[in-house]
Amino acid sequence: MSDFLSSLTQEVIDAWNHVLDESTINTIFITPDWQSIWYKRFVSEKPVEIVTIKENDEILGILPMLIDKNEMTFIGDPNLYDYMDFPIVFGREERFFELGWEHLINLNWDVIKLNSIPETSPTIKYLPKLANDIGFEVELIESEKTPFSKLDTDWETYISNLPKKYRHELRRKIRRLDSTVEYVQYEADISDENVDQIMDEFFLLMSSSMEDKETFLKPENKLFFIDIAKQLTLKKQFKLFFMEIDKKKVAACICFDYDNKYLLYNSGYNPEFSSLSVSLINKAFSIKTAIEKGRSEFNFLKGVERYKYHLGASDYAVFDLTIKR
Repeated sequence: MSDFLSSLTQEVIDAWNHVLDESTINTIFITPDWQSIWYKRFVSEKPVEIVTIKENDEILGILPMLIDKNEMTFIGDPNLYDYMDFPIVFGREERFFELGWEHLINLNWDVIKLNSIPETSPTIKYLPKLANDIGFEVELIESEKTPFSKLDTDWETYISNLPKKYRHELRRKIRRLDSTVEYVQYEADISDENVDQIMDEFFLLMSSSMEDKETFLKPENKLFFIDIAKQLTLKKQFKLFFMEIDKKKVAACICFDYDNKYLLYNSGYNPEFSSLSVSLINKAFSIKTAIEKGRSEFNFLKGVERYKYHLGASDYAVFDLTIKR
């Protein structure tokens, strides 16, 4: 066991990224970039166990675990992550878990808690059986939905494929905005020099739009968002879309551009402009951008808010897995 940063050698980073490129579950939340940012910001004193699982020098996957007393978890917080999992090479999942489980059971823990595992993850298929077979207590529950839309058409066809009621509603709202005000939607150009100011503008809209979002935006969470914006902007993976009316920012949303998908991470708007549906339209135009860039999917991430289904989303579940000795 050691701290995350000393475990995250260049060799491990290279292996981790290589595995993600060949993994069934490849999401920005389980990249070494994201997890190292979270670790440094929130739990830099806690030990981790990061193991590259190999067989005959072939890398099968990565086993990154956070250790807190006698509890082991993924390296992260489900309040800030939407998916969590092990990076595993496609086709080698069963052997990865056989070897990984042999390693895990020799560590000192009473409980393993793994949150936000995608419904298609091999973790759900293999790990509960391995634990059950030696008499451990296993609980697997569906914890959230993460609605998403496939993007395999142009923008007009995408709208046309929405259910009739929502198709008419979206077009009506866009026409009303077009006819009522002068507006613009654009992607913020973020740099080291302006990131704090731009993110403060986003935080203001986010906290204004809902009370629980204002509560969520504790100072440490704001700093984490800024860390993510800085690091992922360098890789062109962080997209912050603003809508302005009369040069006043009225809506914003953060999307991650990763693995040929857009992931809608968080959003906010000025309630004074809610009658113009600025938040919904800003998100809709973000979908349009994703389509124009040739992305294969728009993922709305956790939560079953109605607007997601109005914009054509279908449900996708995540699960929590608990294993007790």
